[in-house]
Amino acid sequence: MVKVAIFVDVQNVYYTVREAYRRNFDYNKFWSEVAADREVVKAFAYAIDRGDKKQREFQNILRAIGFEVKLKPFIQRSDGSAKGDWDVGITLDAMEYAELADVIVLVSGDGDFDLLADKLRHVHGKTVEVYGVPQLTANSLIHAASKFVPIDEALLLG
Repeated sequence: MVKVAIFVDVQNVYYTVREAYRRNFDYNKFWSEVAADREVVKAFAYAIDRGDKKQREFQNILRAIGFEVKLKPFIQRSDGSAKGDWDVGITLDAMEYAELADVIVLVSGDGDFDLLADKLRHVHGKTVEVYGVPQLTANSLIHAASKFVPIDEALLLG
């Protein structure tokens, strides 16, 4: 059975799906699709923790689906901007768990991950599937992936 490791950039998915479709990503449909006829060896969802009740409920839903949820605190800068991305953490985990999997699934449109996808493919010999909103996913990431899967109507709630 093909082994898969899943890495979801929750903030990126939330904001790109909301911007493109005014709806939410359906993590259950996604899991059903990506795990079909595969063994999930690791699944991480990387999120920012603002400490509110609704967010904790969402994180518990992710855990019930099968994700290990990794949280970083939300940091509000004095200039009003916010900080809280997981790029380095996702990259380190993907490199660490790549040896356990045949397929690496990355859910993000962030072009910073093009180097990761390229290295996983060419140095580690992995298949890299990228899920992203087509019009909001960096072309460099799409081209670095073995396969680009558009997040569209089939992967949305409601």
